[in-house]
Amino acid sequence: MRFRADRSLRILDRTGERVPVLGGSPLRLWRLTGAGGELVARLAAGDDVVVAAGSPTAALVDRLLDAGALHPDPTTLPSRCSPSDVTVVVPVRDRPDALDGLLSSLGPFRDAGAGLVVVDDGSVDGPAHERVSQRHGATYIRRDRSGGPGVARDDGIATVTTPLVAIVDSDCVVPAGAGRWWEPLLRLFDDDRVAAVAPRVRTPPGPALLARYEGIRSPLDMGADPARVNPGTRVSYVPAAALVLRTDAHRAVGGFDPDLSVGEDVDLVWRLADAGHRIRYEPTAVLDHPPRRGLGAWMRQRVGYGSSAGPLDARHPWRVAPVRCSPWSAAGWAAIVLGPVPAGPIAGAAILGISAALLPRRLADVRTGAALRLAVSGHGAAGVQLARAAVRVWWPVLLAASTVSRRARRVSAVSVAVTAADVAVSLRREDPALGAGPLAAIVGLGLLDDAAYGAGVWIGALRVRSPRALLPAFPRSAHRF
Repeated sequence: MRFRADRSLRILDRTGERVPVLGGSPLRLWRLTGAGGELVARLAAGDDVVVAAGSPTAALVDRLLDAGALHPDPTTLPSRCSPSDVTVVVPVRDRPDALDGLLSSLGPFRDAGAGLVVVDDGSVDGPAHERVSQRHGATYIRRDRSGGPGVARDDGIATVTTPLVAIVDSDCVVPAGAGRWWEPLLRLFDDDRVAAVAPRVRTPPGPALLARYEGIRSPLDMGADPARVNPGTRVSYVPAAALVLRTDAHRAVGGFDPDLSVGEDVDLVWRLADAGHRIRYEPTAVLDHPPRRGLGAWMRQRVGYGSSAGPLDARHPWRVAPVRCSPWSAAGWAAIVLGPVPAGPIAGAAILGISAALLPRRLADVRTGAALRLAVSGHGAAGVQLARAAVRVWWPVLLAASTVSRRARRVSAVSVAVTAADVAVSLRREDPALGAGPLAAIVGLGLLDDAAYGAGVWIGALRVRSPRALLPAFPRSAHRF
């Protein structure tokens, strides 16, 4: 079978007895034998590799898969699951037209054998939703009182008898011409340890500014790269807007938390991961999701998303921290930005420089230049993280402090500049043809997005009476070297 290398996977040196290989999220360093290094090179090149159960090859592949340094290529996996093994559960409330569009787009999946269940979560016009469901051959379940999307999904899943269940929000749609879009998702269940697989949920770009922004930076879109989904990694969760689950694994962890109306999908994914399951993100399968209509609705959505941080932290302590980095990185950047000029920047640069210079000693079998580049890139990423957190989560404190403190104004200005530059670079990467005017407007929307989300984080923290969702986390080691 073949695999796809994560963009982080690198062989640092092939000249010594041990081959240092870097990759995964968070970054890890493996010191492999020459044969192991050669195997990694073949895997990264996409060569066919025989993975026999219990073999050293299987053991190394498993380590790389678990670390997120390697991803299976579903086109080379056997198709053990078919649409007849799947029931689609659609929660809906007051969206008969959207429901009709989704069920129409699911027609080929239904025709291939998939079941359909629609759960009406207390819509005002229940008969309209029932008529749409019946027209598409879906089982219709009516809730007289709205319980939220998680409760509605669980009501539908309670009726499922197939080994897999696909939950799809009513405002999603399968793109025209997607063909057998479900195959990559179902093939990944060839691994018995995989309990959930998520497709990419994309917002098709449109002429309106919000649609254009959502097409590049939708919170439902986890990007174009496959990923192992795990707390604290590059893709730490996947949305339940579209998600395929093993029915028994979902039931074993208790389903969605009925007390969560926002963030219930994050909580479920993390509980599945804590139970020892693998969750995969597979962007070769795509569903479309429309942008919010109007700036007000869009901002309310972002505030709502942010408000989930407090309740999620109460259930999963420290997993929603706005920053996760080395304490050395944090201390260095804090001294540079907060300290008096020139003593603060000099001291901060010294902290960052000394900690970077010490890394080659820890990585004795890695060339000094490569080790230093790792340290510099780590400190740089931490600096961007801290700036993003200042703009996204800590802005109420900075805004208040800026009215009386020149130092706070300096921190605010630096944070906004770094964040805007980071957003602009990512936008250019996603859409190189983006003009200067639209780029500036979309960067402004990005800053507004961050501020709205951060307001929600404060609301959520106040609701659970805990500041932990607002605080940075400093693990013993930011990377596993």
